[in-house]
Amino acid sequence: MSTPTPVRPAPPRPAKPGQVKVFRALYAYNAQHDDELSFDEGDMLYVLDVSNKDWYKAKVGNKKGLIPSNYVEESMESVDNPLHEAAKRGNVDFLKECLANNVSVNSLDKSGSTAIHWASHGGHVECLKILLGRPRIELNNQNKLGDTALHAGAWKGHAEVVRMLLSKGARGDIRNKEGKLAFDLAAKDPATAALLEPHIPRLDDEDYLDDEDSD
Repeated sequence: MSTPTPVRPAPPRPAKPGQVKVFRALYAYNAQHDDELSFDEGDMLYVLDVSNKDWYKAKVGNKKGLIPSNYVEESMESVDNPLHEAAKRGNVDFLKECLANNVSVNSLDKSGSTAIHWASHGGHVECLKILLGRPRIELNNQNKLGDTALHAGAWKGHAEVVRMLLSKGARGDIRNKEGKLAFDLAAKDPATAALLEPHIPRLDDEDYLDDEDSD
């Protein structure tokens, strides 16, 4: 495959930033103007603005600049849900890089899961710690199975994950689509179950009395 030749148009007009898109460069580009961005093969590019169809505004490392769009369209592959990938693999550096480039912390993948679902599922404590430190993090989002991050951590028996989530206010009274609480999924791991037991929803005395009166 031959390297595409970028054609330099007039400078792009400022535009409102959209959702950050992440691409991996398949080969290098050397900037030809001061406002362009050089990158190497394999670099992760965070595309910040695609309002100009010929030149995208992007960031790599600590540098920002313009990249030719035909390099993105023809010679790069999109990385779907990069934050989820980082959380799933326990890749702390990549996770930090995604967050530094404004990748949404609450975005959903095809399963309806957020990054904290995957960090919890994998028991990646350091990734989870970073995610839980983000403002406006959604702790109790339910994926397509109805599972929260707490369900994910409990099912895999990650007691420290469960402790961290509960300390941040994760709810233990949410049932998934099978009607199960996180506690139900942790039954085989005593340490995890012990953390979740106080969060099992219980009927109070009046509820029991009401049930007896209804007989």
